[in-house]
Amino acid sequence: MDHGMNAASAHDLLPDELAALMYFYAESGVAWLSEDAPVDRFAEMAAQAASRSAPVAGTVRAPAQSARPSQPAAPPATLAAPVVAVPDAEAVEAARRLAGDAADAAGLVAAVEDFAACNLKFSAKHTVFASGSLSARIMVLGGIPAADDDREGRPLAGAAGQIFSRMMAGVGIETETLLVANLIPWRTPGDRAPTMREIDICRPFAQRLIELVRPAAVLVLGNIPVRILSDQPRAGIHAARGKWLELPGHDAAIRAYATFHPQEMLATPACKRLAWQDMLRFRSELAITPSGV
Repeated sequence: MDHGMNAASAHDLLPDELAALMYFYAESGVAWLSEDAPVDRFAEMAAQAASRSAPVAGTVRAPAQSARPSQPAAPPATLAAPVVAVPDAEAVEAARRLAGDAADAAGLVAAVEDFAACNLKFSAKHTVFASGSLSARIMVLGGIPAADDDREGRPLAGAAGQIFSRMMAGVGIETETLLVANLIPWRTPGDRAPTMREIDICRPFAQRLIELVRPAAVLVLGNIPVRILSDQPRAGIHAARGKWLELPGHDAAIRAYATFHPQEMLATPACKRLAWQDMLRFRSELAITPSGV
């Protein structure tokens, strides 16, 4: 049905409009773009089949084989065995054991990369646990990898990462000096909230990473890590932002500070002003800590 609207091509869009469209596709789960022109795959397959059956010049086709008793058809190729789900209790125990056995941060990051007892691993493209300096004075901890993170295999990628980098530069902190990590190392299907069992499985990784790195401060981004690290399931980022948090089970010398995740700033631009206020205080108070940053 013609509604009087013509489809616009990419050439008709301004750079900002095209960037916004690409970001919309990425957030909608589109991982790959199609070819510039439509391709008839059925015709392509038919042409390939015809070329295989046609005689090639300079060759002699083998004579037809005499009829043989019918043989049973070969069984069809079997699909790879499905991933067997690990019982929750066993998965949690395996995660705790893995975290406890890690002697240093590099060993922990490598072990989490190979960990296969959390079923989120099998729906994600990459393990997105930690990236950056393993001797960082400031550790940044987010919740769940976003679509950009999962595609690129690193935390705080894409538009959210650009916002984060600008905010760090604005308060005089170089992103190259940071260790950036996710509490949940794998993107959840459809970007849903993680279940309590998934949290229980993944929590030991982030807790052990903090113990091994021993940063001067942990910058906590968003609701999920605030609730999990503070052990307050009903805590919210709006109430916690701009404040120093207690980290149950950790050395009191390691302090945590909460603010919005860049993804929340993208969804609600008004959060940018509040996050900027938070970062100014964070940087100011870090400068007077005994250890210094």
